[in-house]
Amino acid sequence: MIAIEKLSKRFGKVVALDRIDLCIEKGELFFLLGPSGCGKTTLLRHIAGFYQPDEGRIIFDGEDVTHTPPHKRNTGMVFQNYALWPHLTVEKNVAFGLEERRLPKSEIETSVRDALKSVHLDQLAKRKINELSGGQQQRIALARAMIIRPTSLLLDEPLSNLDTKLRLEMRAEIRRICREYRLTAVYVTHDQQEALSIADRIAILAAGKILQVGTPAEIYRQPRNRFVAEFIGEANFLTARIMGRNEFVDLDLDDSRLRAVVPSEFSNEKTGSNVAVCVRPEAIAITDEKSPDSLGRGKLIETIYLGQIAQHRFKCGKNILKVSETNPRPGHFPIGNEYFLSVKPEDVTLLHES
Repeated sequence: MIAIEKLSKRFGKVVALDRIDLCIEKGELFFLLGPSGCGKTTLLRHIAGFYQPDEGRIIFDGEDVTHTPPHKRNTGMVFQNYALWPHLTVEKNVAFGLEERRLPKSEIETSVRDALKSVHLDQLAKRKINELSGGQQQRIALARAMIIRPTSLLLDEPLSNLDTKLRLEMRAEIRRICREYRLTAVYVTHDQQEALSIADRIAILAAGKILQVGTPAEIYRQPRNRFVAEFIGEANFLTARIMGRNEFVDLDLDDSRLRAVVPSEFSNEKTGSNVAVCVRPEAIAITDEKSPDSLGRGKLIETIYLGQIAQHRFKCGKNILKVSETNPRPGHFPIGNEYFLSVKPEDVTLLHES
């Protein structure tokens, strides 16, 4: 288990980390997600021991390792550029960590063979690194990090240099390895789909602060503020006025009404007060008839066909709404036609602006 307590770091006048508190459970595949410059790589490098904090502590399984050097933390690191030695063979690259520990030659050979088998590259042991593809090099970097039997695996944007097909394959491979070896893994990325597809939990960072921690479904369906909602996937943002409440809260949206499930932090909002509303494009249905969950009538002004989905834009009152249609039929909704748009109360999220 990795516990981070009130961790702060400055680089000159720039606050890279601002009193970060975080707990990563044992065996968890945990993602640090955010835009460039948000502090995610700085936090990872503190966990690895490459940086020393200005304030705060880092604890591994109850032991304070804040000032423990990297080579004594028993962490395996996978870098964005792989950091492999081109003049060495695959097996020599993988063996490096064990050779530094001066283990017996026979033990190193067995461990290297097992590590290469775990990433399905044992047949390439004698190859030079520059003879391998990007995906193969990524697997070698994983094998080298795992061979020392780390208590935690730290990954700094490991798939950013791969093409789309290889990224999908390596996502599954990383998750398989972490599960098989029961590793605690901390994974830095700016790729939302990467995080949503394999993470157990995600922390969203911005300007050195953690804005929200949760499972992929919690982060996506229940964002706490506009930044989180906007960073994870597409979203429509609207301003509405509370008109009343019973089982749901009734919202006035221009000339139409909307219903929403009320989260606990909005339970005391008064009738007549304005709130921010988030609706995901895929939650909006296009219909020919008005329903109790209607957003109103909208005119289709643009369609972008992407194969598995079509992205529509509707003018609905004063608002432009993005609507995603799955398994679209080209030409099914002609541009210029008007349709009713509806969304279920459980798919309407109230947000704090800050």
